[in-house]
Amino acid sequence: MSTREPQDSSAPPLRGTGALLFCRADPRTLGPVVHVLRERMLLVPAGRDWSVLVPEGEPWADEGEPVDRVLTGWATALAVGAPWPVLALWWDTEHGGCILAAGFRRTVGYEWLANGTPVGEDEAMHTLATRLGLDPVLDVESLERLTRPDPEADARTRLLALLAVLTRAGVEPPAGLMPGEPAGRLVEAARALPGAGPVEWSGWRDAVRAELDVVEAGRLGPWLPWAGTPRARGLALVQVAAGLPLVVRGIRRRSGGWCVAGALLLGHGALGLAYEVVRPRD
Repeated sequence: MSTREPQDSSAPPLRGTGALLFCRADPRTLGPVVHVLRERMLLVPAGRDWSVLVPEGEPWADEGEPVDRVLTGWATALAVGAPWPVLALWWDTEHGGCILAAGFRRTVGYEWLANGTPVGEDEAMHTLATRLGLDPVLDVESLERLTRPDPEADARTRLLALLAVLTRAGVEPPAGLMPGEPAGRLVEAARALPGAGPVEWSGWRDAVRAELDVVEAGRLGPWLPWAGTPRARGLALVQVAAGLPLVVRGIRRRSGGWCVAGALLLGHGALGLAYEVVRPRD
């Protein structure tokens, strides 16, 4: 079974720097969490129970931080402590790759040079398949092919092939949102899609209020999966404990992505503890 590019085989090479974040959560549930990334994003449905985030800004250009490092911080922030995985696809003119974040597990990724040469660890693809619940035979075989030399497959072809495998996990890539395009072109395409909506940072007070609304509406926000149970306080304490070293690491490395991830954990741990104090008692 081939996982070649789902469109034509004459795809142009990487045209610029860009990124897409696929989350296994519907936009209504994911929206409140995206606010705390403090980045302008477009949120688009991408299949049943899947969404894709398209960054409107380019912090990797403004702050001089590599796009893969920025995406690692974002994916970690969106996934840690949440009930969904996040798979980020990223590329620039010299590289392309993917990053998978899932809960408190170690983030894994894979990378190809622009000409398609694999430079990652094969085990990462096995981990990706397991955490996304892909077929352990057919899908793993397809992913393994992406780790082997292929003179006819450049980095964009590899990313499109990876996206083709994700369709078997329920992802439906929206029209025009394909790896390899510059960030600006992705934003233009996303704005024209039905169901697309902007997500902008509106301050901590509004972000916390939005998440509490999600909890009170019965959808149990992703950061409070056990709200109202003895496990909730434990999770909140773990989030606070995990957030502090991430912030320190981000400051030492001058990495905005890790700082965001740490601040997000601290904020949601504090939110969880606060909710345990103020929630209605039976």
